[in-house]
Amino acid sequence: MTTIKTRDGVEIYYKDWGSGQPIVFSHGWPLSSDDWDAQMLFFLNHGYRVIAHDRRGHGRSSQTGEGHDMDHYADDLAAVTAHLDLKKAIHVGHSTGGGEVVHYLARHGESRVAKAAILCAVPPLMVRTPANPNGLPKEVFDGFQIQLAANRSQFYRDVASGPFYGYNRPGAKSSEAVIQNWWRQGMTGGAKAHYDGIVAFSQTDFTEDLKRIAVPVLVMHSEDDQIVPYVAAGPLSAKLLRNGTLKTYKGFPHGMPTTEAATINTDLLAFIKG
Repeated sequence: MTTIKTRDGVEIYYKDWGSGQPIVFSHGWPLSSDDWDAQMLFFLNHGYRVIAHDRRGHGRSSQTGEGHDMDHYADDLAAVTAHLDLKKAIHVGHSTGGGEVVHYLARHGESRVAKAAILCAVPPLMVRTPANPNGLPKEVFDGFQIQLAANRSQFYRDVASGPFYGYNRPGAKSSEAVIQNWWRQGMTGGAKAHYDGIVAFSQTDFTEDLKRIAVPVLVMHSEDDQIVPYVAAGPLSAKLLRNGTLKTYKGFPHGMPTTEAATINTDLLAFIKG
């Protein structure tokens, strides 16, 4: 396997295919770089170099017990980009990966970056606070941790077969293969990383990070996202960014890079070429 070792001794697995301008993909919780298959093949065939890593504790990276927070996530991403000496990269992050991209840009600067896109991403802040009244109550995320600790396999099955892909909507046609692939990716990672990651994606405030970013950023979000509700996410991020563009979808699910790959890939390509 292709891995790098971080300063704190964690092995991070990554894929690096093709040549040309690099596109770096950051996956959502509790998945792996495999969740970007549809995007990596598409952009590889359009002449781009495509790179994706498994976040620490996820997929094929080390199942370390520590460092499951946005600072470490951003630092691990920086380690991958530095190891590969990437220039003029486009960073694409989905869900928690969108938070990772935002924090990476704010924490490590934009010298290696041309553009970014965040899809159904967790910024600016998921949890409800006095300053973020449209966020979700903390009890929702506490419940996620309780379900994960009690029966992680069943919890992941329920998320994938229900709200993640919108399969719980009336008339929705579910795909058993998509559900099983989500479950497979989740169960490959470590329970500790996923348990701590719930706090990382829900309680990290990215407001100041967003304000610091100067490169063009495409914010893609669906109004029907049941995991990261639209009202407290996409539109607010686009406003906080200096050079943000909001692309809104009507009936797409949170997992739209998989279920609506043709549309998402086309829109991403237009932004990258624009």
